[in-house]
Amino acid sequence: MKSEMQAETPKLGFHPLSSSFFLSIVIPVFIAAFVLFLAYRLKIGLNYKWNWSAIPSYLFQYDPESGRWTANMLIKGLLTTLRLSFWGTLLATLLGIIMGLAGASTSLFNRLISRAYVELMRNTPPLVIIFIFYFFFSDQLMQAVGLEEFIDSLSDKQRSVFTFLFIRPEHAGSFFAALATLAIFEGAYITEIVRAGIQAVHQGQWEAARALGFNKWQQMRYIIFPQALRLILPPLSGQFIALIKDSSIVSVISIQELTFMGTELMSSTYLTIEIWIVITLLYLVMTLPCSLLVRRLEIVLSR
Repeated sequence: MKSEMQAETPKLGFHPLSSSFFLSIVIPVFIAAFVLFLAYRLKIGLNYKWNWSAIPSYLFQYDPESGRWTANMLIKGLLTTLRLSFWGTLLATLLGIIMGLAGASTSLFNRLISRAYVELMRNTPPLVIIFIFYFFFSDQLMQAVGLEEFIDSLSDKQRSVFTFLFIRPEHAGSFFAALATLAIFEGAYITEIVRAGIQAVHQGQWEAARALGFNKWQQMRYIIFPQALRLILPPLSGQFIALIKDSSIVSVISIQELTFMGTELMSSTYLTIEIWIVITLLYLVMTLPCSLLVRRLEIVLSR
């Protein structure tokens, strides 16, 4: 009996052909070998001369007049990207929730409006959209809403606050054109995420909410949307990260964000690999906290 039980007990450890062995041993070894090969090719094959000592001066610079360190090109580009991403995420989320609710409503007209918006944005290149908004928003819409007159009327202190929140006033037209492009383009994908999350809630939840005497707004606010939120958080976090990365496309209209600054530095210093490695790390600094924050929210909501 004892020998039979011992025979049936599975042995612990890695089998050379098991998937666990492959994931734990083979893949890390392959990645390490690839990194070493890439470093060898950059050092020997391309005959590239590294100059990492010059990179810190493009991050921060010492101002002798004020006697302190100030942000240089790459950090200034990083801050502009953060501003674009922050405001773009807020506007895209607001637009996506509104259109997502319309797409999940019982009204045929609301569903058609939501569907037309989603299909138009998803099937149009963002580069085309940004040029349309750039030429239209900068030349026409800013004059129509009186944004230029508003900026001109700001005091010096108000201008510093405007610069801190958005961008320098002389670049406001391009900035808001880029912001509108990111919000409308990414809002289409958030619309589909919100719509799918709402429709994934079981029909019995709607019936229970109606049985409690709730109106449609109360049903959505207290019963449906809190349950849908747990479903839409994972894809929503991915979309927020995509928005941060997609913000690099606004460099085509000379918004001085991170990618634009990197391109300018690369063309003037020829430190191609160093600069793009630093830019990659700076993008990771922006995107990784988003993933960790949403993962934390998932744990909190699951409780």
